[in-house]
Amino acid sequence: MSAPHRRPMQVNIEVPPDLEAIYANFALITHSASEIILDFATVLPNTPRAKVHARIVTTPMHAKLLLRALNENLEKYEAQFGEIRVPAEGDELAQQFFGPPRPPQPPTA
Repeated sequence: MSAPHRRPMQVNIEVPPDLEAIYANFALITHSASEIILDFATVLPNTPRAKVHARIVTTPMHAKLLLRALNENLEKYEAQFGEIRVPAEGDELAQQFFGPPRPPQPPTA
């Protein structure tokens, strides 16, 4: 005897009309054995402080499912708009965006 076919549950998501959208360009991610914590902030150039505007606490499994959904959406984005290029020097990425201004480099021959 086969198991009964279960239909996926539909969840109606309500977004309050007065919900304020917060821009974030920085995320601090920490974890415990049972939780993943995502803190979102906005970092401005030449500003030494950033305030966390949102904190999301979730399970490791949900974080992994979120990662999968983000990857799927980034693939769709890149298919429509082109590749998102990330500099090779991963640790210097923040410095490129938020470090002190650098003089222009002379063109290479």
